[in-house]
Amino acid sequence: MRIFQDQFLIGVTGIIFNKENEVMLFKHTYRQTEWSLPGGYIKSKEHPLEGLEREIEEESGLIVSADQQIKIRTDRESSRLDIIVVGEYIGGEFKPSSEVSEFGFFSFDKMPSISKSQLVFIDKALQARKNERSNKNIHESEPLSKNTSKSFLEKTLDLFGRK
Repeated sequence: MRIFQDQFLIGVTGIIFNKENEVMLFKHTYRQTEWSLPGGYIKSKEHPLEGLEREIEEESGLIVSADQQIKIRTDRESSRLDIIVVGEYIGGEFKPSSEVSEFGFFSFDKMPSISKSQLVFIDKALQARKNERSNKNIHESEPLSKNTSKSFLEKTLDLFGRK
């Protein structure tokens, strides 16, 4: 029997796109690389997507829709589990905070210096969006909804015409 249990912090990081397919970055006041993807820690009983939306609004006043989890990774140097999420910018007025002094939207080829791992995640998210848009062009007759991400089960059921 174990006398103690390891504890992990659970973080969420957002790859948030605007209508021009640019990525939101925050200039953090406390990080070695000033610019990075927005995110933070989720609270007890909070869904990761809701946690990201809350963190971004608390730190900047900006409103986003966190739509789809794309990756879970661990940080072996700190007991942290990080959930990478893709979403869309909705609006709001930027308000600097003690954690975020600036924000901006950047195309992939004009990104300021950010961590290599974040660049990899952004690249994967951009490729997925590109593929998704290509698939939408193939299926133009299908109605589009706000939330186009479907689970494997939903896609399988759609394929076989079941609801």
